[in-house]
Amino acid sequence: MQTKESFLVLQDGSMFPGTPFGDWRDVTGETVFNTSMTGYQEVLTDPSYAEQFIVLTFPLVGNYGMAPDFSESAKIHAAGLVVAEACGKPTHWTQTQNLDSFLREHSTPGLAGVDTRALTRHLRTQGTLPGKFVSHKTAVADAVRELSTFHRSRDLAVQASTPTPYCAKETGTWRVTLVDFGAKASIIRALAALDARISVVPSTSSARDILAQTPDALVLSNGPGDPKDCSQAIATTRALLTHVPIFGICLGQQILALACGGDTYKLKFGHRGGNHPVKDLATGRTVMTAQNHGYAVSSTPGSQFAVTYVNLNDNSVEGIAHRTLPAFAVQFHPESSPGPREAAHLFGKLKAMATTERGLHLA
Repeated sequence: MQTKESFLVLQDGSMFPGTPFGDWRDVTGETVFNTSMTGYQEVLTDPSYAEQFIVLTFPLVGNYGMAPDFSESAKIHAAGLVVAEACGKPTHWTQTQNLDSFLREHSTPGLAGVDTRALTRHLRTQGTLPGKFVSHKTAVADAVRELSTFHRSRDLAVQASTPTPYCAKETGTWRVTLVDFGAKASIIRALAALDARISVVPSTSSARDILAQTPDALVLSNGPGDPKDCSQAIATTRALLTHVPIFGICLGQQILALACGGDTYKLKFGHRGGNHPVKDLATGRTVMTAQNHGYAVSSTPGSQFAVTYVNLNDNSVEGIAHRTLPAFAVQFHPESSPGPREAAHLFGKLKAMATTERGLHLA
């Protein structure tokens, strides 16, 4: 790790000093915080963090190292990482490298020694803010001017998606097509555990292309960016509603809601972490969930959708279900990774729905 002082500069002129590590560069991104206590590798490799600086609120990061099996995709999608302390000498029997070398391998800058408590409190008060890593105090004024016009890319879900269709699992007793807006590998693993044959298609796939695969069920994945930028996916989902059971996850929920005439909005500072309480309105039970989103569903046509889950921190919509069609979605991540697995049964709900709707005879 380098010893010189560098800075995270925010759009409002706030400046947070730290020590650079990883592949240090002066880059920009949207600054967000994540409250997970573990799972930093899964967070870094989650495509939903594209073009974002991740501020981890847990004070010590990297103490159990990095291992190949923990990645949610083949690369780091985040613009950068901000931590209070980066462990340089991890201890765990599965680790193959430390956090610094992992960031270097994936051309990602990091800033350590930051007062992440103060930074998180600032983001909670002011809301999510664009930021820039700078190497010298003399560059702060220029950084603030640059950040005044910063916006995340509008085609992030397309960038995060697979460019071509592929088969993630060739055998299975039921067929699932996963529409990839930036899907985590854990979604594929969760479906594979239920003996699904899994095809993955690009975010720009047409309804005709998807139906040509004769799926028993469709999963709309998580992904980065504003759901309203996904106009083609919204139209495709609308066209598929009466043809195949649909399960939306995170961005997938937002796209499903928009496809049916609902609306979405940007949260002040988002929900990111593995400890978010959500209430199941059908049972009254509270489950702890893994979450990573900056947008949420603000409304759905009441004649079409029922709200199934709500966030107990801010009462935002965390789940919806169509009243007459086999379509449902959640804003949280039932596959977790990282986070609790209390909602993993929702993949089984999709399998049961496919069994009923498609007349399958599954165990």
